[in-house]
Amino acid sequence: MLDTLPSPPQLADAAAPFPAPSREAAPPAPFLFATGIENSAPTIQGGRRRRDQLAECGFYQRWREDFALVRELGIGFLRYGPQLHLTMRGPDQQDWSFADETFAALRALGINPIVDLCHFGVPDWIGDFQNPDFPELFGRYAGAFARRFPWVQLYTPVNEMFITAVFSAKYGWWNEQRSDDRSYVTAIKNVVKANVLAMRAILEVRPDAIFIQSESTEHFHPECPRAQPHAEHRNAERFLTLDLNYGHRVCSSMYEYLMDNGMTREEYRFFMAGRDLRAHCVMGNDWYVTNEHLVQADGHCRWAGEVFGYDTVTRDYYARYRLPVMHTETNFDEGPRGDEAERWLWKQWSGLMRLRREGVPVLGFTWYSLTDQVDWDSALREPNGRVNPRGLFDLDRRIRPVGRAYKRLIEDWQPVLAAEGADLLRLRLATQATA
Repeated sequence: MLDTLPSPPQLADAAAPFPAPSREAAPPAPFLFATGIENSAPTIQGGRRRRDQLAECGFYQRWREDFALVRELGIGFLRYGPQLHLTMRGPDQQDWSFADETFAALRALGINPIVDLCHFGVPDWIGDFQNPDFPELFGRYAGAFARRFPWVQLYTPVNEMFITAVFSAKYGWWNEQRSDDRSYVTAIKNVVKANVLAMRAILEVRPDAIFIQSESTEHFHPECPRAQPHAEHRNAERFLTLDLNYGHRVCSSMYEYLMDNGMTREEYRFFMAGRDLRAHCVMGNDWYVTNEHLVQADGHCRWAGEVFGYDTVTRDYYARYRLPVMHTETNFDEGPRGDEAERWLWKQWSGLMRLRREGVPVLGFTWYSLTDQVDWDSALREPNGRVNPRGLFDLDRRIRPVGRAYKRLIEDWQPVLAAEGADLLRLRLATQATA
């Protein structure tokens, strides 16, 4: 059905979290302590099976309970969005029925959504990320969402653009399940163009919208001298999605790679014209124990574990883009001792605080996700139904030790950070002035 714009509920506590730009001094915004509702939905098995994590983790039945758990922990921000494959029913046709319920509840609870509009999958009628129509269709969808929910200010239009393209068209794991350079470049340019068009469409409705690019932060280590060229290529390639999204010129080797595999000069110029969007962007960095890779002499990679860690690698990304930063995803499985995830939480927090002490404007932190997840030990490739114990709560909605630790962390640090003034508005305007 075609969407119509309802009158938003009038709630005194539902004001937008950040004030509109003004020449007057604005009060500081809070530090963004967040969690997320895992809503990945790629297809596997040649498109015959969709891995809808909202269904597999019980969210459709227990969403009211899940939102209450967010409030219980004192978390003010929630990465969450309507499932694209269920909401986007056709060109310019949306079914907002479930989104209307859930977003009204979030607003009533005073939880600020960071709206995740595309998380690893597209509707069956679009096909996959090779479809050249996807960017325009998704841009219009994002604009329709903004008109439906004009009170929303924070967005992640396309989640983890790099991982979306790599897993779908480089590793052959999801969606189109391809593994050639031309398909990979096609996925990159379609995914990033979709994100750019979505940002522009949202800004037409909400000129002070803020976009938090949740993107995987990676590093590739050469195992031996013969691996050095491969590692150099991958360490340049890891920046491609953010380079194109932020209008940052790619290096000469990546330019040749893009041109050799189907990107046109006109398409490249489209991305380079997008620097004006930087004024509305926060660079969200995701970090897991699998984000560092050991590159072998033949170019193949395996996970290296933590060698540098979040703060060292994020420092490289900040030096490149000079944008405000948010730690937008991390987690770790609770192991036999019961404290493994809690130890990881404090390790990540320590890295974040080190960056802040060095002057990097880190504005938020996210434990992802609220509940345990399913089959991420195989990157959703195998439908084993194996529960990964990495949520703040288990799938029976019982709090885990890391959930209690995160609640303590928020209680202890939120007043301190508020006093310091984690002011996103001033940082955003400063970025705009220097862009």
